[in-house]
Amino acid sequence: QVQLVESGGGLVQPGGSLRLSCAAPGSIFSIATMGWYRQAPGKQRELVATITSGSSTNHADSVKGRFTISRDNAKNTVYLQMNSLKPEDTAVYYCNVQWFSNTSWGQGTQVTVSS
Repeated sequence: QVQLVESGGGLVQPGGSLRLSCAAPGSIFSIATMGWYRQAPGKQRELVATITSGSSTNHADSVKGRFTISRDNAKNTVYLQMNSLKPEDTAVYYCNVQWFSNTSWGQGTQVTVSS
C-alpha cells in the first residue's frame, strides 16, 4: 500500500473543465501504470483512463475526445484533464497505481457537474 495524493475536484458547470492531479511515491512512479477510475452513486467503479510507464494511454469510450490522461515523471504526478464536462461525469474520481503485482488507490476526489 502506498499513499496517493489527489487534488483538483470540485463543482463545475456543464461544458466546463477541471484538471485532476495525483502524486505517487517516486520510488515506484517511473515503473508504474497510473490510472483514473470513477464511481457514481449507485453504480460500479469504472475505468476512465490509464497511462503506462512508457506513456501509452487508454481512454474509456465515454470520455474519448474530452478527457486526456498524462504524466510528469519529474514530478511523480499523473493528470486527468477533463473538458466539455457533462452532468453524467459527476462521480468520485479515484487515482490508481499498479506496479508488478501490486495496486493501490487514492482516497477519491468529488467531481460534480451541474448548473
